[in-house]
Amino acid sequence: MIPSSYFLRTARLGMRQYTLADVEQLREIFADPYAAQFYPALQETEALERWIKWSMNNYQTYGFGLWALELLDTGRFIGDAGVTYQMVEEKKLLEIGYHIHPLCRGLGYATEAAHACMEYCLVNLDADFVCSIVHPANIASIKVASRIHACRRDFQGKNGPMLLFNTTAEQYKTSRRL
Repeated sequence: MIPSSYFLRTARLGMRQYTLADVEQLREIFADPYAAQFYPALQETEALERWIKWSMNNYQTYGFGLWALELLDTGRFIGDAGVTYQMVEEKKLLEIGYHIHPLCRGLGYATEAAHACMEYCLVNLDADFVCSIVHPANIASIKVASRIHACRRDFQGKNGPMLLFNTTAEQYKTSRRL
């Protein structure tokens, strides 16, 4: 069943709020060996439920979070994408995140969803700065973040070195005029 309205839409994707009924579909995303190396804690049902409840709490608190990502033409769940607050160097930053089913990777869905999230942050939330935090070994996420963000730098995350991709509102406005 395809919901008639999504929080965000792109040409091919709809983003809706998570429900606990999404646990088994979400498990497929993080059970994949590539994703599991970056999210080892998300192998247990309780952890997946916490992930979804965290997003549900973010919807209530901020009006946004990670949204379940579905193909508009079929309603198939293919992962999640959205906006959350993350702590980086003692600052609370808006972060765009995305996680795609292994069978759907490489088809541009993460980039498409991330672009919609960028627009949402900089236009609807009137944000001055948006980022994506990526593990340096996550080549797939680096490619996506490189496509949507203007800048990249290293930083020390709580679990080791990380990459911070970011875009300011001014950089976004300038790129839209090109």
